[in-house]
This record gives sequence, structure tokens and C-alpha cells, in this order.
Amino acid sequence: MIKLKKILPPLALITVLIAVWWIVVVQTKSVIFPTPLQVVTGAMELIEDGTLWEHISSSLMRVGTGFLLAVLIAIPLGLWMGRVDSAYATLNPAFQIMRPISPIAWIPLAILWFGVGNASPIFLIFIAAVFPLIVQTAAGVHTIEPRYLNAAENFGVSRYKLYRQVVIPAVLPDLIVGMRISLGVAWLVVVAAEMIALRSGLGYMIMDSRNAGNRYDLVIAGMIIIGVIGLLLDGLMRLMEGHKSVRWRYDR
Repeated sequence: MIKLKKILPPLALITVLIAVWWIVVVQTKSVIFPTPLQVVTGAMELIEDGTLWEHISSSLMRVGTGFLLAVLIAIPLGLWMGRVDSAYATLNPAFQIMRPISPIAWIPLAILWFGVGNASPIFLIFIAAVFPLIVQTAAGVHTIEPRYLNAAENFGVSRYKLYRQVVIPAVLPDLIVGMRISLGVAWLVVVAAEMIALRSGLGYMIMDSRNAGNRYDLVIAGMIIIGVIGLLLDGLMRLMEGHKSVRWRYDR
């Protein structure tokens, strides 16, 4: 019953939005903007010929690769910046300058450095994800109570043990939050990133549908699919917050 109460309000809102969308399109007699039924029909065309799954898998591959690279670089770098004041003072201003720059602004450089192919969109997704995760990780280290670190140092634990047994467990909830934010940003820029991709991906599908015959039914379908997959990815990241090694932060 409790789950039903949580599900019903968003379902009711979605139903109302679809109804309003349908009524507005019918009343305005638009010949370009599609009805919900036309969007579903267009999506079914892509499902039947198998291209939809190819586009989805290509986008997930690029986002997954770019996000994984961001995690592998951002977390160690953020932990180091959080523990070493001189590193934080030196690197943080540069990262804070680069962080607000839109990934779209990097497109000319991505093409120049990596050409037109998978490497360019992966680079753009990496750029979108790495800076928020660095900042969140360093901030998480700064929130650790100094008495825990001092106690560990007084017992003479090695630097490796200090990170493994004190710093990382303490900062893990912040890491999960940072990864959730970074993954959301990475998925957010998939359309812009795939403007320079090969002939695959949801972003490419949207641009190609617009340019090749004004198939706005496929454009809207692509937008909705991106939104649904983004919701599912965020849900997977939220599951990590329920792990016993992270849950302590939310039970206090």
C-alpha cells in the first residue's frame, strides 16, 4: 500500500501531461509536432527493425566508458587533494575554472584531438563527469572529523591503511553522491557528445531524425527514451546508497 501511494502520484502526473500534450496537438492541428500515439508508433518502427537497441547500446557504451574513466581519475585525485593542502590549493582553482565550461564548448577541440569517431564523444562525456566528481570527493575528505585522522596517525598506521580503513570508508557516502551527480551530467550531454559520433547513438538518432525528413515523432521518442534511461541509471546509483557501508551516513 505504501509503495502504491508513492507510485500513483507520478503516474497520475504523467497521464495528465500526456493528455494535455495530445489535446494541444489535436486542437492546434499541428502537421509537424506529433501526438503521443505517433511517437509510440515511431518508436515501434525502430524496435521492429532493431535500430533502437543499437542506438541505446552505443550511447550506453560511450557514457559508460567516459564515466568509468572519470571515476578512475577523479576519485584518486580528489582523495589526494582532500588530504594534501598544497595540492588542493594548487589544483582546485583550475578545476573550478574548467568545471562550469559546457562540454559543447569542447567539441571543436575534441574533433581536433580525436577526430570523428567514438573517442570524441567519450572524451566529452569524460569532461562532463570528471570535474564534479573531483570536487565532491575532495569536499568529502574535508568533512572527515580530524580526530579520526589524528587517532589513526597516533597509532602509527601507514598511509595505505589510513586511506583504506579511515579515509575511504568515511568519504564513501560523498563518493556515491558525487558519482550519482557525475553520471547524471554524463548522460545529460549524450546528445551533444554524439553530434560528432559515428552513425549510432540516441543523440545521433535525434539529430538524424530531425535532418532527414523532419521525423519529429522519432525526435520526441529519442528524448523520452533518454529521460527514462536517465531515471533508471539514477535509480541504480541510489541503490548503492542503501549498502551497509554507506547507510550509516543517512541513519545518523
